[in-house]
Amino acid sequence: MGSRSRARARAQVSDAASQAAPRRPLTVSGTAPQRPPTVAAAAVVQAAEVAGVLVATVLAGIDAGTGRSYQASSGVALTIIGVGTVAALGLVAAGIARARRWSRTPALLTQLFTGIVGVYLVQGHRYAWGVPALALAVAGFVLLLVPPSIRALTASGPAPPGESAP
Repeated sequence: MGSRSRARARAQVSDAASQAAPRRPLTVSGTAPQRPPTVAAAAVVQAAEVAGVLVATVLAGIDAGTGRSYQASSGVALTIIGVGTVAALGLVAAGIARARRWSRTPALLTQLFTGIVGVYLVQGHRYAWGVPALALAVAGFVLLLVPPSIRALTASGPAPPGESAP
């Protein structure tokens, strides 16, 4: 085997090794880094929002089934959309709980939409739903945007003071 062939083989092995690298980098001790408590709390907030959407979906389904919705077809559509939303938000909550990078943007968008809905509910004097929605949205934003969460949920978050970024 010539030197070019050996170099090409080494490059291919190196490329294959970099593609098969573990998802989470290892620490000095050889274990995966711990998930920050802020990420765990953000997952709890996301799960609480999923529970709220689930309750609203069940109520919309009951209203559609009993004929109390504005129109039967819109009640059924809202219920179907709610079920899909619960499934999608549940996946996002699971992604946040596992500190998956892909889950940060959908979780932030969830907080934005929860805040918008919370403002709408408060303006409509639905305080029992609006105030908790606003509280969850604010808590979710804060928990997702603090430095430990950013480091855990982004490819290259800001380095702590005194450390250089790789």
